[in-house]
Formats: sequence, C-alpha cells, structure tokens
Amino acid sequence: METRLGFVGLIIEDREKNAASVNMLLSEFGDIILARTGVPCPKRNCSAITLVIDASTDQLGSLTGKLGRLPGISVKSMLSKPSKP
Repeated sequence: METRLGFVGLIIEDREKNAASVNMLLSEFGDIILARTGVPCPKRNCSAITLVIDASTDQLGSLTGKLGRLPGISVKSMLSKPSKP
C-alpha cells in the first residue's frame, strides 16, 4: 500500500464541546500524523487544526470520514500525486 504526503484541515465549532472527540480520534491515527498545528479562536468559540500526514488513500479516507461524521467538524484534505513507476 503506497503512502503519500498530504494534509488535513479541520475547523472545530463549539470548541469546548467538540475538541475532546476530535483529539481521541486523532490519537487513533497517530501513526500517520507527522505534524499537528492548532490555533484556537476563543472569540468565535472555534479552532483550526492542520495535520501533515503520510498516508494511503484508504487511511486518509478513513480519517476524514470519521472526522466528518463528528458534530461541529468541517474537514478538507489533499494528498500529493502518486509517484511515477
């Protein structure tokens, strides 16, 4: 299974209510996460998280699918192009 470099961007609404479930889920995928940056925005009661990942398309789909099903979470992602043989 080929892995590729990519990123995942998250917006967490109602940060105090939803952050714990996001953190638990990200812990499950810790083996594909290379870096994580979080920026809280207390004025709007939300936060943004950016993940740099090394993952297969299946792993990325599993992560983003589970994140997207959480209440108050918006998620977008991208992987690098496949390497040429």
